[in-house]
Amino acid sequence: MTEDAATERGSAASGDAATRLPDPGRDRWRVEIRDRALAAAPERRTRFETSSSIEVRDLYTPADLAGLDEARDLGRPGEYPFTRGVQPTMYRSRFWTMRQYAGFATAEETNRRFRYLLEQGQTGLSVAFDLPTQMGYDADAPEAEGEVGRVGVPISSLADMETLFDQIPLGEVSTSMTINSTAATLVALYVAAAERQGVARDRLSGTVQNDILKEYIARGTWIYPSRPSMRLVTDIFEFGARELPRWNTISISGYHMREAGASAAQELAFTLADAIAYVEAAVARGLAIDDFAPRLSFFFAAWSELFEEVAKFRAARRMWARIVRDRFGAKNARSMACRFHVQTAGSSLTAQSVDNNVVRTALQALAAVLGGAQSLHTNSRDEALALPTEESVRLALRTQQIIAHEAGVTETPDPLGGSYFVETLTDELEAAATAYLDEIDAMGGTLAALDAGFQQRQIQESAYRTQRAIDSGEQVVVGVNRFRDEATTTPPTQRIDPEGERRQVAGVRRVRAERDPAAWAAALRRLDDAARGTGNLMPPLIEAVRAYATVGEIADHLRAAWGVHRELITV
Repeated sequence: MTEDAATERGSAASGDAATRLPDPGRDRWRVEIRDRALAAAPERRTRFETSSSIEVRDLYTPADLAGLDEARDLGRPGEYPFTRGVQPTMYRSRFWTMRQYAGFATAEETNRRFRYLLEQGQTGLSVAFDLPTQMGYDADAPEAEGEVGRVGVPISSLADMETLFDQIPLGEVSTSMTINSTAATLVALYVAAAERQGVARDRLSGTVQNDILKEYIARGTWIYPSRPSMRLVTDIFEFGARELPRWNTISISGYHMREAGASAAQELAFTLADAIAYVEAAVARGLAIDDFAPRLSFFFAAWSELFEEVAKFRAARRMWARIVRDRFGAKNARSMACRFHVQTAGSSLTAQSVDNNVVRTALQALAAVLGGAQSLHTNSRDEALALPTEESVRLALRTQQIIAHEAGVTETPDPLGGSYFVETLTDELEAAATAYLDEIDAMGGTLAALDAGFQQRQIQESAYRTQRAIDSGEQVVVGVNRFRDEATTTPPTQRIDPEGERRQVAGVRRVRAERDPAAWAAALRRLDDAARGTGNLMPPLIEAVRAYATVGEIADHLRAAWGVHRELITV
């Protein structure tokens, strides 16, 4: 690859923004200064590149940005194309929402953790659900045995949801829920729990992940085939536009694809490809783009390669603004603003020398802030070993607070804007991501590419390349393949009491015994009729959870109506 080639998959990011002029001064510096230095101290390797195989050159100058047009490619903070941020003042007015992802054991124990975090200065809640809840099984289902409360909180019915948010005012606290296949049911439960608190729907704020496509691509907690799953996603869009004006109806997630091994360019491209598919489905339903797009949000990973991550976030905003305006004809600037949550990279954490994870997380959180995130979760140092302890999650929250209040990086929007390196890298990441999008479009769109295994193969190949580089020592992981500590200690870890599973099983059985059987049966009959029809499923889902139908029962009725997804095995 030549020095001036943009990436393997694209040569121009937008218009002539990636155009570079010859630079006689740089040429002179290379001959007179750099070559003499190299004779005495050769560079560490023959090629420097980012995770997306974008070459990092020896020097960046104004010549690299010869085609950059400020109005077209950058704008000012809060204006199209939002490269420099979605709000005019960014963190000068208020910090990002500090959300520490939490959920374990039982709704009661998770509620105590939520209230503890709010007391420590957290500004929003983020709910982790256990695998049975994610997969549509109640705590007493045979499939759930041994998994209840292990990687998140178990929610089987409205009784659990009420316990989860006991003494937490849902009209005042913003809540993020990481749930996909059963997202519509959990939104219904949240709405019903808020009603029990006397909180009107128009006062509820938060986000539901509701991103089923990335489950098929990278994560695997699917239930239904893609078409009915997309229907559920769009039902939430439609219901949210009408009933939940402050609620983000999807968090389109590149995070899990990055955790599975995607490069930064792949994370960017495949996330936006999924977003395009969701918008197309909503428009096909008859929704107007400016009626639902302002409530779409995104979810990205932050890794330790700081400049590439900052450039990725900036490119995401610019690309999304152009897609929504030019491809879908949006007129409302809020529709074009890519708002996103960031989580630091869980798969970068190591079980060896866990204190190193504090440094990794701090760097990753800094990248998210420099990149203009709207909310942030910082992983805890012990998460490579177990769910985090109260002590480690407090330290993770303090990391955000130190960045916010002590680092000086929040005083002006987009502080790295104008950097020759960052602006060039932003262009090159956009070029690489756009090339992937063009391939997906040529295959017939996101669903067709997914059915052919395109995204899955690309991520698998990227993960393989990375692992080979780590195994060979070419990519250094401190404390693992270099700079190992002679003596290490394992900190105390969070223990999940097995008694919690027994209490959860007893609780869901008690709900079934005490509910009104006639109301329950009638509600599920209406859900069956709606599932086999074409109407929006959110009203019958809310009716069903009010009647204390369980998450597993609702999922079983939808399985009977729609069937289940079968994975395409790619080789």
